[in-house]
Amino acid sequence: MELQKMNGHSKSDGFDGLDAPDEQQEFLPHKSGAKKESHFTDFKGKTSFGMSVFNLSNAIMGSGILGLAFAMSNTGIILFVILLVLITILSAYSIHLLLKSAGVVGIRAYEQLGNRAFGTPGKIVAACVITMHNIGAMSSYLFIVKSELPLVIQAFLGQTENTGEWFLNGNYLIIIVSIFIILPLAIMKQLGYLGYTSGFSLSCMVFFLISVIYKKFKIPCPLDDTHHNLTFIMQDYHAMNGTDDLCEVKLVTVNSQTVYTIPIMAFAFVCHPEVLPIYTELRDATKKRMQNVANISVLAMFLMYLLTAIFGYLTFFGAVESELLHTYSRVDPLDVLTLCVRLAVLVAVTLTVPVVLFPIRRALIQIVCPDKPFHWFRHIGIAICLIFFVNLLVIFVPSIRDIFGLIGATSAPSLIFILPGIFYLRIVPVDQEPLLSRPKIQAACFAALGFLFMVMSLSFIITDWVTGESRSGGGH
Repeated sequence: MELQKMNGHSKSDGFDGLDAPDEQQEFLPHKSGAKKESHFTDFKGKTSFGMSVFNLSNAIMGSGILGLAFAMSNTGIILFVILLVLITILSAYSIHLLLKSAGVVGIRAYEQLGNRAFGTPGKIVAACVITMHNIGAMSSYLFIVKSELPLVIQAFLGQTENTGEWFLNGNYLIIIVSIFIILPLAIMKQLGYLGYTSGFSLSCMVFFLISVIYKKFKIPCPLDDTHHNLTFIMQDYHAMNGTDDLCEVKLVTVNSQTVYTIPIMAFAFVCHPEVLPIYTELRDATKKRMQNVANISVLAMFLMYLLTAIFGYLTFFGAVESELLHTYSRVDPLDVLTLCVRLAVLVAVTLTVPVVLFPIRRALIQIVCPDKPFHWFRHIGIAICLIFFVNLLVIFVPSIRDIFGLIGATSAPSLIFILPGIFYLRIVPVDQEPLLSRPKIQAACFAALGFLFMVMSLSFIITDWVTGESRSGGGH
């Protein structure tokens, strides 16, 4: 989902993507003096159907895939599959609402829909929600760097244990990576490597899935006695599930960690800010054609997510951690295949952090000082502040599961459920669809469902934090 945030954007027809000459370009373009609105039909897209599916699939795929096996271990296979199917269907329906709203007014950006529905407050709310989600995505990527890079260095040094040197400290490593790799890319005026990142990120996740399936048949259960690194995780599993049989498949189970399941799934399916730009670029664009693109993309990611969760869970059962890739290092820190997968994921997420940072900075500039000309001091200063803030989050947040849970319980339901529903209610004219018509009643219920999901998830997660109950896979 987040690994490739703006892939469908181009320089064409004044679209305000990452290839724009600078951040002074309109974040939400105003109407011209003649008050002629921009419609999708005014722009001839050149992207094929297949490439549009690739772009949207890339926008969906992200770090959330690493938490799905953990989610399955805390729900059981049947309950997990039911929840994943529901989230998949609701995500496709949410895209339908966005496309229908966009078709009515001919708008090409998520924030523009907010502007059309509620004016400047709607634009600001949409921009803030997207900003919050992107900060969460940046945090999840850097958390992967924090937990995985020390293990890569250990493997290259031939060590099986962290001996405590400073260069094996994940907090120091994310600061070094942020200063010497992420910051130089983030202060660039344009991101020319964007297209290469998108393809590599999806390829690396396919490689990750293949490795997860392969490892299922190579790692025994129960684990050998030499795998003492998983002892504490197993003890937590015993306490929460009341069983000593770690290799028993759980069809339905509920424990203190189950509340993170839906937020993790929601986080994994957010792609909605990228739907309209990809729609704009689609060749022979129609609502039905774009809906087919969305349906195929969502279905493909559903299959990838399901296979990753099932094979990851059936490898480690109750011992799976909130970041699946990290669990493999507990079994064999020097395994070559795991090392290759880890390196691929690290490169992909590191290169993606600046991609996610660009729209955050542009949104902040357009909200705070939209009429100011481009200035390097502001451009660089915002990048430094954002990277510093995200580094603090990653250093002090104990688990990537907390990032998945918090963002999945706040910005994800807003982008998937709440905003598309209320945009649809406000934008589609009452003479076309009365307020009491079935589509608008469905949209209202959809938005209400998102609000209910947000309140319940946040309540359960905060309760879990306050009570300080044991967290399976929480510590790295």
